[in-house]
Amino acid sequence: MKPFLLAPLVAALVAGAAVRSSDSVNYDGFKVFRVNTKGQFRSVQEKLSTLSFEQWDFDPARHMDIVLAPEQLTAFKDLNLDYHCMHEDLGASIAAESVSKSIWKRQADDLSWYDNYHPYDDHRTYFEDLQASFPNNSEFVSSGTSYEGRDLYGLHLYGAGGPGKPAVLWHGTVHAREWITAMVIEYLTLNLLTGYATDNVTQSFLDNYDFYIFPFVNPDGFVHSQTVNRLWRKNRQPPPPTAENQTCFGRDINRQWPWSWNDSSPPGGSSPNPCSQTYRGESPSDGPENQGLVALVNKLRDQQGIKLYIDWHSYGQYILSPWGYNCTVYAETLGQHTKLAALTGDAIRTGANGTTFTFGPSCSTLYATSGSSVDYIYGVGQAKFSYTIELRDTGDYGFVLPPAQIRGSVEEQWAGMRTMLALLDEEFFDGLGPAAEFGEIRR
Repeated sequence: MKPFLLAPLVAALVAGAAVRSSDSVNYDGFKVFRVNTKGQFRSVQEKLSTLSFEQWDFDPARHMDIVLAPEQLTAFKDLNLDYHCMHEDLGASIAAESVSKSIWKRQADDLSWYDNYHPYDDHRTYFEDLQASFPNNSEFVSSGTSYEGRDLYGLHLYGAGGPGKPAVLWHGTVHAREWITAMVIEYLTLNLLTGYATDNVTQSFLDNYDFYIFPFVNPDGFVHSQTVNRLWRKNRQPPPPTAENQTCFGRDINRQWPWSWNDSSPPGGSSPNPCSQTYRGESPSDGPENQGLVALVNKLRDQQGIKLYIDWHSYGQYILSPWGYNCTVYAETLGQHTKLAALTGDAIRTGANGTTFTFGPSCSTLYATSGSSVDYIYGVGQAKFSYTIELRDTGDYGFVLPPAQIRGSVEEQWAGMRTMLALLDEEFFDGLGPAAEFGEIRR
């Protein structure tokens, strides 16, 4: 989910290379640093303004993560900032990320799939195989097509009694470079299907809810991240004809939703600049990907109701609830959202990996985002629960997460989802029922 801000010089060079060149963008020798802000975010920004850099993650109170070209390194170190290095050679990290270390047998239940990242076409084949393994209670579905004509495919899963129950909706790969999100969604889907016949708890999930699962909301951007620029974020839609810079492609699909589309407090939740990585477009939903997603959400709201929505991203390890557009306005169900997120985080933390997730309202916990899916699907889609989950990690690898961390990431999310899904119909704060019992167990 993290904005990708570029200083002007790098914006011109990288954007042009990513859009026009058939050769991939080369990050050999580039370094990624986490700069500690110590509550002086504006001061650190001002010092860094003398450099050309790409910005990854940031938390204004704590840090900002930046990518620097080799020729910027001396000037950066002369600033005497407090930092540590996340990637000594980003190009080498990207190359290592693509090295295959196991052989997938092309069977849906072969867990070696989760030892590596995969090409887009293989992901689709994998999802088709998952559907074929559960043919009587699933169907391949679509929320439309991307700008370049790719199908926004997904699975609709349901249990006893057939379809039509309240919906659980999952989206992934909204931002192209966040490769781990599709792997997590696929693993969750696999466990729903394999557990239906063997585990009463998993069976209850599918018997109580219809699942609509979309691992690639931004397929064009994902393919571009695999073939041209590993750090590509947006979709691949051309800039408006009136834009001064016609090399700045893409809209941020997660700033396109028609809810507080150009309004955030504090300002800066999206950008009107086509060269920005948080570019919201000329008008709400002016990208084809978002148009299809909005139509799907509205249909589910009107026909079934939405019990839970999750938008999966990386990185930072957060469970974020509405609102994202305003840091001083809180959702009516903030207490319920916070309790469910806390119990989900506990389930992840007490698992084998001990990974910790921070939780809270999106804007006040992290930063402002206007036109986001979580706000729209809660505010307009009337979802009972709506979250952004930011996956691993917290600052060692960022977007270029090593394949060795895929299994840990997917397994801990399944542990969290087993808790979250089990509590969707819970009456919180009555001192009774599973939520109270979970709380007692965790203390």
